[in-house]
Amino acid sequence: MTDVRTIRRQLQDVGRYMMQFGLAWGNAGNISARTGPNSCMISASGTYLGELAEEDLVECRFDGQPEDPGAKKPSKEMPMHRAIYESRPEIGAVLHASPFYSTLAACSGLDIPSSLFVETMYYLERVERVPYRHPGSVELGEVVREKAKRANVLLLENHGVLVYDTTLQEARMALQTLEMACRMAVTAQAGGIGMNPLPEAAVQHFLSHSGYKPRRRWEE
Repeated sequence: MTDVRTIRRQLQDVGRYMMQFGLAWGNAGNISARTGPNSCMISASGTYLGELAEEDLVECRFDGQPEDPGAKKPSKEMPMHRAIYESRPEIGAVLHASPFYSTLAACSGLDIPSSLFVETMYYLERVERVPYRHPGSVELGEVVREKAKRANVLLLENHGVLVYDTTLQEARMALQTLEMACRMAVTAQAGGIGMNPLPEAAVQHFLSHSGYKPRRRWEE
């Protein structure tokens, strides 16, 4: 397991990256990384992801209790992060944000193409929609738990998106790929441009035999 100081620095880097490239805005969103079998480091409530200070990242147990009693209050979205980590032991990072085009997809019936190019085939292989529950609620966490094993990208309807992967770098790539695909879909639709997705057989062959990434294992 990566040491806590390194995880804190990586989270700060990812927060800046998300803000720089339009994947986060204002104080919306929260990010975390696993620090142990039953703990993670998560951004504190109300923080600005582009300027995370050391004290803005709180190491806490999955029950939401900080390891340091004097630490800031963890993000109220801890129930979602907990649901992912408990359901998927291989997951090392969770990013929750509201990028413009991805959130547009979450607030509409926009279909997200996953068979367009290499990154969408891998990172967007399975995308699930999560019906609206109030942000930060236990109810939202439980709905996320139901979906967690069937996808690595969740569209939180009328809320935002949730992506998670083995590392912060992979989760960041998934979030950026999602936003790019949604932007392409909206732009194509507005311009009357027809998209040419790859056949399903080609997608499955790529995922199984290209060697680009190990094939994901899903719970059916």
